Amino acid sequence: TDLETKVSLNLNLLDKDAVPQVMDLRSALQAYLDHRIDVLVRRSRFRLSKIEDRMDVLAGYLVAYLNLDKVIKIIRTEDEPKPVLIKTFALNDGQAEAILNMRLRSLRKLEEMEIKGEQKDLRKQQSELKKLLKDESLRWGVIDKELVDLKTKFGKSTKLGARRTELGDVPTIEEKALLESAVTRENVTVVLSEKGWVRAMKGHDLALSSIRYKEGDEACFVLEMETTDKLLLFATNGRFYTLCVDKLPGGRGFGEPVRLMIDLPGEAEIIGLTKYESEDKFIVASSDGRGFIVRSQDVLAQTKNGKQILNLSGKGKAASFAHFDGDTIAVIGTNRKLLLFPAEQLPEMARGRGVILQKYKDGELSDIKSFVLKEGLSWASGERTRTETDLRMWRGERAQAGRLPPTGFPRSNRFS
Repeated sequence: TDLETKVSLNLNLLDKDAVPQVMDLRSALQAYLDHRIDVLVRRSRFRLSKIEDRMDVLAGYLVAYLNLDKVIKIIRTEDEPKPVLIKTFALNDGQAEAILNMRLRSLRKLEEMEIKGEQKDLRKQQSELKKLLKDESLRWGVIDKELVDLKTKFGKSTKLGARRTELGDVPTIEEKALLESAVTRENVTVVLSEKGWVRAMKGHDLALSSIRYKEGDEACFVLEMETTDKLLLFATNGRFYTLCVDKLPGGRGFGEPVRLMIDLPGEAEIIGLTKYESEDKFIVASSDGRGFIVRSQDVLAQTKNGKQILNLSGKGKAASFAHFDGDTIAVIGTNRKLLLFPAEQLPEMARGRGVILQKYKDGELSDIKSFVLKEGLSWASGERTRTETDLRMWRGERAQAGRLPPTGFPRSNRFS
């Protein structure tokens, strides 16, 4: 599991003065709490004002109760009872208005104990609100209780707070299918020459002898592909480069220099060319005998600058590139020593120097290959392919020196 997961938030909010600003999470939470305090203060002041108004009205009702008959007589006989009530009982305008707005039968129901009981309750509320407005710690206590109540009412375990929708998986859209919908799918043969000229010739099964090159140039890689494919190139600087096949120049002429399409340093050369398949794995190895397995998804580059996969040290360079599709790894050095070891001893990495594949006293790594042990080790010999099945002599452990290869193995010290 990840030790750390980062989630980016853009908290562009309005502050208490309605001014937009970008806040961090702490500031946003503090702004919310300050807002709750402000709401509490305004709510308390409003309630306090209403209590004072109600207590004023109750004082008028008490006067009316104590002088009920006289109040009823004034209301019945006077054309303008309000000023008479104010003058007779020393009432204010609000008290007189409240008495006049009552129905006469309500006046009969007024009871002194009920009025005084409500007055007592209101005085208690008034006292508590005044204390709350004076004491900040009391206000924060109320906010704390409100937050607990909110969690109780709207928490994940409640009916209101429970998720009412389901989180679905993002539909997977294969990049290749998307590319095919925009590009006409055609068979092509990609040709990369020794001097770095690349082109895509229409069709498959081309006669290699019919392919023309510039004077002094010849074929280096020939690969049958489709216009919807992506082309992976591996160079001696340890970088992978990616080209869309439909963007390659056509077969007329000699093509174009591949260095115009990728940022390949002058001293670097292409040593591997293959079609991108999302499930493929490759073995990459440096001249100093280090290497590892890498997934094709990890080498896919998005820019002309490519993607650094094999880290190099000193004067070392990337020396070999091969598909990983077997249970055994074969390594041979320029000192003509061959070593076979189990593929499980080679780690899978996304980037790095890798582990020691073979030790060299004099020489460096020449080539590497994976194969199925029971099928034997094959190599190209002229126009023929030779296979050695009795490999007990060369089997060992990773990082050993190895032995001289079987009789008939190419003097180039390469498997193909």
